[in-house]
Amino acid sequence: MEIILKTDIKGLGYKNDLVNVKPGYGRNYLIPQGYAVLATGSNKKILAENIKQASHKAEKIKTEAEQLAAKLSEVSLEIKAKIGDIGKIFGKVTTLQISDALASKGFEIDRKKIAIPTAVEGAGEYTADIDLHREVKTQVKFVVVGE
Repeated sequence: MEIILKTDIKGLGYKNDLVNVKPGYGRNYLIPQGYAVLATGSNKKILAENIKQASHKAEKIKTEAEQLAAKLSEVSLEIKAKIGDIGKIFGKVTTLQISDALASKGFEIDRKKIAIPTAVEGAGEYTADIDLHREVKTQVKFVVVGE
């Protein structure tokens, strides 16, 4: 089943992408939730026109994301966590903590755009992936220290 995404969906695609999904997933989840529309001929024409009109605006958004990525790559964060006697942390370091640390440095990044690829098990230096734009991704370094 071919659909047009109305929003970014992690693991599937970005807004205005034309994607193929299983019929049940499209019909029972994506379309009723308002995340997608059927890719009929008229909807494809509307999509093409919207993309044509938004191309200039999209270029500006991409350059802003690239500038933000350049600034973020230089930032180093410090995340405080409770650490036990053997060096392991209690609980987890979450994307919300990284988002809050970035906000304290002046960067407003939604926690849903942040991913931590490796498990944070103890004190040390780690990296988090940030998806700023469909073509712009960056990494930010953070250090886990004991409280």
